[in-house]
Amino acid sequence: MRIAVIGGGISGLSTAFYLKRGGADVTVFEKEERVGGKMKTVREDGYIIETGPNGFLDGKPYTLKLVRALRIEERLYRSSDKARKRFIYTDGRLVRIPENPIAFLASYLLSWKGKLRLIGEFLVPPKKDNLDETLSSFAKRRIGEEALEKLLDPMVAGIFAGDPDKMSLKATFPAIYRLEKRYGGLIKGLIAKMKEAKKSGKKASGPAGPGGVLTSFIGGVSDLVEALERELRDSLKIGVEVLSLEETSNGWKITYSDGEKTYEEVFDAVVLSTPSYVSAELLKNVDPEISSLLSQIEYSPISVVALGFEKRGLGHDLDGFGFLVPRRERRKVLGVLWDSSVFPNRAPKGKVLLRVMIGGARQPELALLPEDELVKIALKELKRIMKIRHYPEKVKVFKHERGIPHYTLGHAERVERIFQLAKKHRGLYFCNNAYTGVGVNDCTKAAEEMAGEILNG
Repeated sequence: MRIAVIGGGISGLSTAFYLKRGGADVTVFEKEERVGGKMKTVREDGYIIETGPNGFLDGKPYTLKLVRALRIEERLYRSSDKARKRFIYTDGRLVRIPENPIAFLASYLLSWKGKLRLIGEFLVPPKKDNLDETLSSFAKRRIGEEALEKLLDPMVAGIFAGDPDKMSLKATFPAIYRLEKRYGGLIKGLIAKMKEAKKSGKKASGPAGPGGVLTSFIGGVSDLVEALERELRDSLKIGVEVLSLEETSNGWKITYSDGEKTYEEVFDAVVLSTPSYVSAELLKNVDPEISSLLSQIEYSPISVVALGFEKRGLGHDLDGFGFLVPRRERRKVLGVLWDSSVFPNRAPKGKVLLRVMIGGARQPELALLPEDELVKIALKELKRIMKIRHYPEKVKVFKHERGIPHYTLGHAERVERIFQLAKKHRGLYFCNNAYTGVGVNDCTKAAEEMAGEILNG
């Protein structure tokens, strides 16, 4: 069985790996001169800098399973205990996010009115219909305006660089959606899950799903990409642009360019692991309805400004994971990750590494500013929020014009329709973070499931 995987990001590489291990003849087409997509690690002057995601949570098994299959367990690198300490910048200061109910009651993060409203979620009746709603609508209905502004909004910015006024509850936090449907509320659901876990002898997970320890790799996330690249070396066509896709009686004809030459090949099946807007263009003449639905999936632009500093006299102890900023604070950053505190080897001895996130759906125009302007914003905000006045010795800027899929209202239904329509085209599949989850675990899970579906016919 000949299978083409178009797109060499983590989703495409993982799908191709599982397909090849299952005996399929796989070819991966990647337009760029390297594979990995937004999962890329820059290693310079002793710094290990991520351009995008910095790891995955080991509370879910999907990426760990892939790591074991690749035999690179020795490269795994668990975050330090400091990663548990996370902060919100609110009312002009950094406030630690409470880890348990007692800490929550003592925290300054919410006012007493906000705390009581959050606890009062227990008494809020469940939503009766099954219609999708935005995260803001859900939060206002169940936990109150203050919790939305100070807890949910910055969390959504940190995960999706998204806007809770537009994002779908069902698509972004399906586990929370199911808690209300099954148990009638979040607190009721968490209590019920704790009882169920106690009976089964398992540890209960959080409201949004399994937790776990943030885990990366000694050399950064590129360790995972490079391992996949080694396994797929003979199957990769890098620096190759797919020009068109055509459904024929013999399968799928792919026309692609490699330098100045154009080639055609026919495959039994094709997996589109490209961003949804690229897939939309490829399917424009194959299925206009699928193409139209794919083009409706939005993306949030985001830029990452990585800054390396001398640790001595920095002005902040960096004791934690980093912080997120609610939109009500009207700052020009979404948040800052204290990378060398989370993974100590990310900076040379005596140095620290921070990554500043700018833009997102909240302020998309900022993400597209020139690099020097982005650096100015990052340094000004660090001075304001963290009292850091040092000038960095290392500066790297990574701009992602279409960075993270933005699961807007109706996203789950949109994706379901895309997958239904795809079944009319024998051998057409989709696997990318535009559909059912943006995290590394989401991508590796979807890849394994997709490969299994194809191999099992």
